[in-house]
Amino acid sequence: MLNFTAKHKVLTNRPDLRCSSIAQNIENRQKKLTTMKTILSAILLSTLILVSSCEQQKAKKCEEEKEAIENLLENYILANENQDLELIEEIWASDDDIVLYGTDSDERIVGWANIRSGIKEQFGFISDTYISASNQFIKLNCTGNTAWFAETLNYNYIYKGTAHKYEGLRFTGVVEKIDGSWRLVQAHLSLPASVGIGD
Repeated sequence: MLNFTAKHKVLTNRPDLRCSSIAQNIENRQKKLTTMKTILSAILLSTLILVSSCEQQKAKKCEEEKEAIENLLENYILANENQDLELIEEIWASDDDIVLYGTDSDERIVGWANIRSGIKEQFGFISDTYISASNQFIKLNCTGNTAWFAETLNYNYIYKGTAHKYEGLRFTGVVEKIDGSWRLVQAHLSLPASVGIGD
């Protein structure tokens, strides 16, 4: 019986066995590499599909939220046109720290009770309101619970029997998702003015 050293000498002294053994080792390594590449490719493909699916769901959810905010802003226009205080109450958050900036230089109203009072007072002065919106822009934050918006309004109404209108009124604000519903928490109305810079 041969010992290990003798067996080794027999194998290494025969070039055909030595080449066959090397070839077998190379073939085994290539099979392992191919198997590993297949497994890694499957893992990578699965990960890409999962990420893509998550991104698609996130994009769909984002579009649904934007649509809900568009509806909120449309309802705000309808509430103002119809002087519907109940609908306006559903649109604004009922907090003490919400803010509305109006078109007058001193028109800064803080808190829902004051905003409600100001809107109610305005409804007592004007009638036959018609509002059209354009250039709407809505941006959600990354967690999807806060958004900001900007749009341009043409605001027509009757005051003391005379027709009035604001064209190009800028309406910007912030909405927050509170208890599953979007609510206005800050709004700002402003009129464009020419200041003569760059003319």
